[in-house]
Amino acid sequence: MPHDPLDLSPTDLHRRLQAGDDIQLIDVREEMEFEYCHLPGSLLVPLDELPRRAAEIRTEGPVVVICHHGVRSGHAAGYLRHLGRTNVLNLRGGVDAWALQVDPTFPVY
Repeated sequence: MPHDPLDLSPTDLHRRLQAGDDIQLIDVREEMEFEYCHLPGSLLVPLDELPRRAAEIRTEGPVVVICHHGVRSGHAAGYLRHLGRTNVLNLRGGVDAWALQVDPTFPVY
């Protein structure tokens, strides 16, 4: 099955972060999940708060939306694209895939 071109793999995200790319990371999980584990530098905007907090997400430069498995972040990215954002990518597989593919010490749940 082909990947959505608007998805970014954990390894691609890691490579871009290591290269110093200026990427805004938006985590749409719940606060309890975020407190348990999150990618450094990510901003918590729970999915249900996204409509009223969309202004906190930049309109220029890459934005990567993150959740547990990539489902909620996919919905969030779709919503932001519906608002006209063309700079939004979804982290394919979420933090779970990040732990499996990039950082084996990253907490899983």
